[in-house]
Amino acid sequence: METPTVRWRRLLPRTPARWAAAVAVLAVLVGGGTWTAVADDGPPAVQREDRMLRPGGVEIDTSYFTAGGSGKRPAVLIGHGFGGSKNDVRAQAEKLAADGYAVLTWSARGFGKSGGAISLNDPEGEVKDVSGLIDWLAGRPEVELDKKGDPRVGLTGASYGGAVSLLAAGYDQRVDAIAPVITYWNLADALFPDGVFKKLWAGIFVTSGGGCEKFEKKLCEMYERVAVSGKPDAAATELLTERSPSAVADRIKVPSLLVQGQSDSLFPLGHADAMQKAISANGAPVSVDWISGGHDGGDSETARVEGRVGSWFDRYLKEETGTDTGPAFRVTRTGGIDSTDGAALKRGASSDTYPGLRSGGREIPLRATGGGGTPAGAGAGAGAGTATKSTGSAETFRNPAGAVPPAISAVPGVGGGLSQLSSLGVGLSLDFPGQFGRFESAPLATSVRVTGTPTVRVNVKEAAGQDAVLFGKVYDVSPDGRQQVLPSQLVAPYRITADQQGKPIELALPAVDHEFDAGHRMRLVFSATDLGYASPAEPATYTVTADGPLTVPTAPAVATAAATLPWWTWGLPAAALVIAAGLLITARRRTATPAPDPALTDVPLQITGLSKKYAKSVDRYAVRELSFRVEKGQVLGLLGPNGAGKTTTLRMLMGLIAPDEGEIRVFGQAIRPGAPVLSRVGAFVEGAGFLPHLSGRANLDLYWQATGRPAEDAHIEEALEIAGLGDALARAVRTYSQGMRQRLAIAQAMLGMPDLLILDEPTNGLDPPQIREMRDVMIRYAAGGRTVIVSSHLLSEVEQSCTHLVVMDRGRLVQAGPVAEITGSGDMILVTVAETVSEPLAEKVASLPGIGSAVRTDDGRGLLVRLDGATASRLVADLVRLDVPVTGVGPHRRLEDAFLTLISGGAA
Repeated sequence: METPTVRWRRLLPRTPARWAAAVAVLAVLVGGGTWTAVADDGPPAVQREDRMLRPGGVEIDTSYFTAGGSGKRPAVLIGHGFGGSKNDVRAQAEKLAADGYAVLTWSARGFGKSGGAISLNDPEGEVKDVSGLIDWLAGRPEVELDKKGDPRVGLTGASYGGAVSLLAAGYDQRVDAIAPVITYWNLADALFPDGVFKKLWAGIFVTSGGGCEKFEKKLCEMYERVAVSGKPDAAATELLTERSPSAVADRIKVPSLLVQGQSDSLFPLGHADAMQKAISANGAPVSVDWISGGHDGGDSETARVEGRVGSWFDRYLKEETGTDTGPAFRVTRTGGIDSTDGAALKRGASSDTYPGLRSGGREIPLRATGGGGTPAGAGAGAGAGTATKSTGSAETFRNPAGAVPPAISAVPGVGGGLSQLSSLGVGLSLDFPGQFGRFESAPLATSVRVTGTPTVRVNVKEAAGQDAVLFGKVYDVSPDGRQQVLPSQLVAPYRITADQQGKPIELALPAVDHEFDAGHRMRLVFSATDLGYASPAEPATYTVTADGPLTVPTAPAVATAAATLPWWTWGLPAAALVIAAGLLITARRRTATPAPDPALTDVPLQITGLSKKYAKSVDRYAVRELSFRVEKGQVLGLLGPNGAGKTTTLRMLMGLIAPDEGEIRVFGQAIRPGAPVLSRVGAFVEGAGFLPHLSGRANLDLYWQATGRPAEDAHIEEALEIAGLGDALARAVRTYSQGMRQRLAIAQAMLGMPDLLILDEPTNGLDPPQIREMRDVMIRYAAGGRTVIVSSHLLSEVEQSCTHLVVMDRGRLVQAGPVAEITGSGDMILVTVAETVSEPLAEKVASLPGIGSAVRTDDGRGLLVRLDGATASRLVADLVRLDVPVTGVGPHRRLEDAFLTLISGGAA
């Protein structure tokens, strides 16, 4: 990994004109502006070779990436997630290749164009394939060898690809470093935690693999056996355990970066904890990173994670001993400001040692609560108790016949956004009357940051002496008791056998990182049912007695870095402006500007034949022969995969770099650096900088003063009304949430009410409600007859906020037109179920309030539901009430389908 000094040298412009542009941009950035795009020389050329290999006796589809030079280099293997293919990791492969690695990607057995049946990382199947791929790398002349037949090689990958990275390190001693992401340690523990069948995720797992018939026969038989009985047997547990990394725990002895998701009910944080303990016990360096997202959705922090993976490999494959690989433990927390640039983004808290899941235990006394009789959920009434009986510290409740209706915690396809919202006091959680018991703390005198696994000692009894199946969770309850939030939407299942009953046992609750504010209460709930799991069909009565306090880990060694204000925040803007002015006077190039086109006076943007080659390249284009037109009042979405040329197009549009061919006209005026018509263009590029100690209003005033334009031209009140910041304008920016900072940046771009507003990834890193607010801002702005161009990777948001689309791939225009023409319209939800949907059931769903229509899918195992006023969470609750065996709920992403279809011709 390059040092900061090397990185700055690489970024320094090479001509006076570029110096001027770069320093001017830097001045705006540090002084509170929104411009961050700087012309560069483009990425190094990456070559890709596609070929079919037979490393383990089955045809495997591979892609091999290298870039520049003839020297030896380490190799990296990147595995894909379950249900995907090698195409999913192409962008990461190209980045690593450009950074000096030989990179090999492949589609695992049963996926993509590879042959064979899915055998869930069988040592004799998928793991053997990886060893064969390492053999192939050993024969490549450009790959660095530790010895003959032994290449210097690292493995990374997410989920399924992360697990095979761990397994390969255990089975093949040639592996030198690994970086598994959001993956499992023991697959049996993931799908059968504490002997309880995780039916919803297991069903999605099989479905995403293409159906049971795509799996190895004995795996299919095992799944069907467990799904019918609702209870895993010893043979099923043994089969999954022997194909899990935990089976070779004592053999994994290589440097390991473990990235796990907080929003993950499939592979929760405990899996990374088990990995860390086992691998560090073998003497290998280990770092643990808890990201914000996970299998339930949320922010995957892709850029940061891939950067850290690259640094990890730089240190342990390239042996660059000066490379900073990051702390031993890091966790992403919502809110706060980055101490280096004042940006209010998700903040990282870290520790020089891994704290584990039970560090700094703090005891929270609990008492049983009773009475009420209404469902416990977010919103009004959530404070009412629902236990059928409360005696001292005991709660008695029932498992209903058929275990329906079940309580709701995480719902894949819906829960992802909700798990992110939990940090903002929003969430979906339903516990039905008479089916749960609860224990509650007194209001907290001070805030408590819980980092790890809370534990509690309880005594459980089932009236008939059967196994008790319970689901434990800890809610964050507001001071007035009207709102309860389930951190990360997580619940822990327990199977308590007859011989465990009647005596104290310790139960571990879900591992989370969550702050309980002062005045809030902790509410421990044990439910008899949960939508994601299989509960006994027989009715049962449970009595749970709290045998001690709730012990919550506080991880005192984990600290969020204090926000500081570096000296250059004050000094650099002024110095940069002076330097920029001098350079612009002495180095500005005079070029002839084409005459205005009267026919385009009212056209916000017309791009004609635009082309831009990479620097020092004769025939490699970043953008090639691009033409499209944008009209007044449109919200246009600029879409394309990584490397499509979107950012290069925006840089040319903003006058930061010049095209090689073609022209850009804004309201008939040709775009050149410094063109007067650019005063009618406002732009927000991700990464806006503000002075954190100043208020939002002061930051905007300072920025407008720097433009030198009259104060009355700012239209600041109008911009602020559209942005909707309200009273927050008077507060220091360091107190802003990420969503508020994004809106402040948009308001800054709107100063002067430009006729054309350009937004590059305006919703990056935002939670769902913040994304919705940003969408409303864009729509309100365009409603006044102005035009918005937004580049975004969130296809669902583009579909909802944009009126028109421009789709690019490999620098070329693929398609342009209204969103409705490309994707169709309507707010559709795809519901998948465990059995065939009957026509009467579809009609019953269609007749629900707020539902426009409900149509069975072609295979009969799902419903396409058009929402007409109802919400996704309300739909889930209604389906549960109708006893619909839901296995998944998610948006029917027509734009995603159209987008993938449009660019499929260019995918590897």
